[in-house]
Amino acid sequence: MLDKNKIPQVIFEISAKMKEAGFESYLIGGCVRDILLGNTPKDWDFTTNAKPEEIIKVFGEDETFYENSFGTVGVKVEAALINIKESGKTPPDESDNESSPCLQKQEQKETEIIEITPYRVEGKYSNARHPDEVKFSARIEDDLQRRDFTVNALAYNPISGELLDMFGGVEDLRNKVLRAVGDPVKRFQEDALRMMRAVRLSAQLGFALDGDTMMAIAQHSQLLEKISRERIGEEFIKMINSKEPMQALAVSQKLGLLKHIVPELEEGVGCQQGKKAHKYDVFEHLLRSLQHASDKRFNTQVRLASLFHDVGKPRSRRKKDEGYSFYGHEVVGARMTAKILKRFALPKDLSDTVVRLVRWHMFFSDPDEITLSAVRRMIRNVGKEHMQELLCVRMCDRIGSGRPKEQPFRFRKYKAMVEQALKDPVSVQMLNIDGQDLMNMGENPGPKMGWILHALLDEVLDDPEKNTKEYLLKRVKHLQELNDEKLRQLGERGKQSANEKEQEEIMGIYKKYKVK
Repeated sequence: MLDKNKIPQVIFEISAKMKEAGFESYLIGGCVRDILLGNTPKDWDFTTNAKPEEIIKVFGEDETFYENSFGTVGVKVEAALINIKESGKTPPDESDNESSPCLQKQEQKETEIIEITPYRVEGKYSNARHPDEVKFSARIEDDLQRRDFTVNALAYNPISGELLDMFGGVEDLRNKVLRAVGDPVKRFQEDALRMMRAVRLSAQLGFALDGDTMMAIAQHSQLLEKISRERIGEEFIKMINSKEPMQALAVSQKLGLLKHIVPELEEGVGCQQGKKAHKYDVFEHLLRSLQHASDKRFNTQVRLASLFHDVGKPRSRRKKDEGYSFYGHEVVGARMTAKILKRFALPKDLSDTVVRLVRWHMFFSDPDEITLSAVRRMIRNVGKEHMQELLCVRMCDRIGSGRPKEQPFRFRKYKAMVEQALKDPVSVQMLNIDGQDLMNMGENPGPKMGWILHALLDEVLDDPEKNTKEYLLKRVKHLQELNDEKLRQLGERGKQSANEKEQEEIMGIYKKYKVK
């Protein structure tokens, strides 16, 4: 049963406007599927018997845009109007504040786009990518039969409540089966990217692939070679950011898709690492590392780095008496990762970050043998803004290796040292005035200037609200009137207060990580 409460009011209003103008309109595809599954859709798409210019006329040129060859018109609506809060669901766990900098951030939008596309009959496909031409139709039946999977070939009229199901999509939802519409071979010959989408959706929804659909993928996986690397990259990132990326990539490998997506990953299949540190071969280890990143809701760069951090191991593996060595695999892996991400034409800043995380993931983290100086060098290598992400990659690496704890004592101690190294020191640099301000007031560089600044620091540590330029400059005038001995005593007291505050903050950090 379709729950209308999952549909925002603005969707009904759009459908009503189309009806008033004399046109049909149906919600189509993923949004109908998600509502029937009891989920809240992320996107809302309509299909209609109106042509693009007629859709624009209904909603006005200022509220629409049309800049594609498929007839799709975008209708602008306020984001707040289509965001429905899900009741009865526990929000994601935000208790792990230590890893929060790595979390996938939700994009905040002021405007959402509702896409409305005319019914279409697609012509001949000559390149397994897109139709040679797109023809509009007056019948929704024509549009539904060109859809990829039965669960996406469901249409719902918000006004009449009519649900169209020509291919048994509702039954497939009930049986948790992902099945191509009609002949799967023909669907994949039309657009080979549908094979990747089938694997991703089945993993995402927790559905089994229909036998004929799965066989068609296995027998025609080479069709992916006709798809641009950019489009494959887009679908690959969707796989990575799904809830079950491990399953999606494992199935891709079994069906012969992975060698056309990221052949470098297949080099890890059967590449044993030695049971002392790793329970799994390189391929399974990387997939398990990625899955933990997904379970923790880490961002795209952490997920990619978790997947590729050991991708260089097969090429650097050397036999040793006690097993294998992988010397320099992080350097080899960084180079391989750079080439992979370049093929996918991913944004440069994203690629650069992932490559850096892969390159430095082998940092030495034994707090009994390293110093703060060593930690600071690692921070310089990976970048201050990415250090927490590097730590998240290490956690995924640990779980992906089959270890029971992602953060044992030594790792927590290292994280505490990282936070300590990243912390701004308690010093006169915290003040809202500096030596130049004092020189402007007639003070000469020397011990007296230092005494004044530390005396001011002592006051600010006691009452942070005093750290304003106006107040501090006024206090400087009073301090300048004191004799040198009195001023020196105040300055020394300020230094002592700074040291005590520094130690207090450091102890707070270690307590936070439960290592002292």
